[in-house]
Amino acid sequence: MSVVSGIVGFFDGSPRHPVGADGRMALSDHLRELRARIVRSVAILVVAFFVGLAFYDQLLDLVLTPYNDAREGLGDTTQTSAYVAGATGPLMLQLKLCGVAAMVVSSPYWLYQLWAFIVPGLHPGEKKWTRVFTAIAGPLFFVGVATGYYVLPKGLEVLIGFTPAELSNLVEFGDYFSFFTRMLLVFGIAFEIPLFVIMLNLAGVVSAKQLARFRAWIILGTFVFAAVATPSTDPFSMLMLAAPMLVLFVLAEVIAHFTDRLRARRRGIDLSELSDDEISPL
Repeated sequence: MSVVSGIVGFFDGSPRHPVGADGRMALSDHLRELRARIVRSVAILVVAFFVGLAFYDQLLDLVLTPYNDAREGLGDTTQTSAYVAGATGPLMLQLKLCGVAAMVVSSPYWLYQLWAFIVPGLHPGEKKWTRVFTAIAGPLFFVGVATGYYVLPKGLEVLIGFTPAELSNLVEFGDYFSFFTRMLLVFGIAFEIPLFVIMLNLAGVVSAKQLARFRAWIILGTFVFAAVATPSTDPFSMLMLAAPMLVLFVLAEVIAHFTDRLRARRRGIDLSELSDDEISPL
């Protein structure tokens, strides 16, 4: 019974000392809560990893589909094939693939654990906006990942197409998998940047007039970011990353104008009377 109670206590993060009237806990209770949330997250990751082992073939097909599509697009012009290097290569491939899949699948749970640990220390207004952020950030990230997955075959086709006709192109799967994950992460994170702009506007750090004033630089910076961030060097991938980001930036600017006017109306301020160089009371 003592072993069972010890395991249960290891997962239990409830405070052992009285919580103050202001909601504050003792440092030891904060550390116990953090330990319990980390242990729960790791346990879910381990379970998801073993579930991923059962679906290894399907995961491998999912990762290889962009490469196979690129190979079909190349036709007979370039001979290319994927391989696994070394005696331990197949094992490491399986562990790495299932580990990444476990991280992605279990992300809603461990992100919630992180969120639940941070939220008690926030003010009510901060909690409201962070709830909005978390509700939008997740779907927007997955839209970016899906866009990257759609663009990836074309990028691979362009890159492999540089292979001279006299040579064959051999793709080591470890390198390909790293390229695959970087490409999807870049697209997923890039789709979050306009959301951060909206959050900065809601926090009063950035105004809509400032966004309008630097619009040309934002457009230029978006294309530079897309060119540098995408692992592939083809213009198609750059445009497929830059175009949605610009649309989201325009939407962010529209929302910023709306929130600034709403905030000014509540405070009785006429924003139209302010010049572009004049500091806003907001």
